[in-house]
Amino acid sequence: MAVRYALFLGCIIPNRYPSIELATRNVAQALGMELVDMKGASCCPAPGVFKSFDKFTWLTIAARNLCIAEGLGCDIVTLCNGCYSSLKEANIILKEDATLQDKVNGILRDFNKKFYGKVEVRHFIEVVQREVGIDNLRRFVKRPLRLNVAVHYGCHLLKPKRHREVKSVERPTFLDELVEALGAKSISYRDKMMCCGAGGGVRASNPDVALDMTKEKLKNIKDAGADCVISPCAFCHLQFDRGQVEAGLQLNVPILHYVQSLGLALGLEPEKLGLYSHAISVEPILKKLAY
Repeated sequence: MAVRYALFLGCIIPNRYPSIELATRNVAQALGMELVDMKGASCCPAPGVFKSFDKFTWLTIAARNLCIAEGLGCDIVTLCNGCYSSLKEANIILKEDATLQDKVNGILRDFNKKFYGKVEVRHFIEVVQREVGIDNLRRFVKRPLRLNVAVHYGCHLLKPKRHREVKSVERPTFLDELVEALGAKSISYRDKMMCCGAGGGVRASNPDVALDMTKEKLKNIKDAGADCVISPCAFCHLQFDRGQVEAGLQLNVPILHYVQSLGLALGLEPEKLGLYSHAISVEPILKKLAY
């Protein structure tokens, strides 16, 4: 591929799941993708909470992150749906509204930065889907994932529709296809498009409600016979993985970020994907895959 991307890690990955960063760097190398560090990047900031209270400050902080990528001369790639949402939507809003862009740049001037609108924001899932491609991805697979997988899209990957390039936000199929390209089977389960429970500040403000939603979704996944959950979002990953412990559940459903599952299919060792650092052990699926 030989394509460069500015890697935006956000908050959850460096602070809670550096394993996802490790997996991403090793997978990117295997795919021939160059990732450039965004030195000085901050929180995206979080779309569900920050934007609701102070849209202008949200835009300005997001614009500062976008400026860092512009300085590197490459598009941004994210590993969290929330980060993707904030950066993508701020980028679009500022490109479309010259008056607002001037106002934001008035603040950024104090930090020796200026937003030009020269880069795009991509989710890692988008890069794999569009730049690698399903057919080409199958050729990269060295160890097919013989697993029954419950795919979880997450809310911000799909909505709002006007800022997304997906055929359907209610019945999407692209993540299912990307999982099945790895040799796994994406299974159907009740309330598949339900939120993980964490979004919109619910995890922080009303954890009982958040965990109740998580419990409901994971029970549906367990009842459907899934070996694991695969999600493209670090925040959803946190809610499903550590949420099982916080809610006192005994379901023991392993959670993989998509990039980790991709790494397994590429033949990378579990240690290179940070798979031994999860709250819920992934040993059952590694055993099934004969690791």
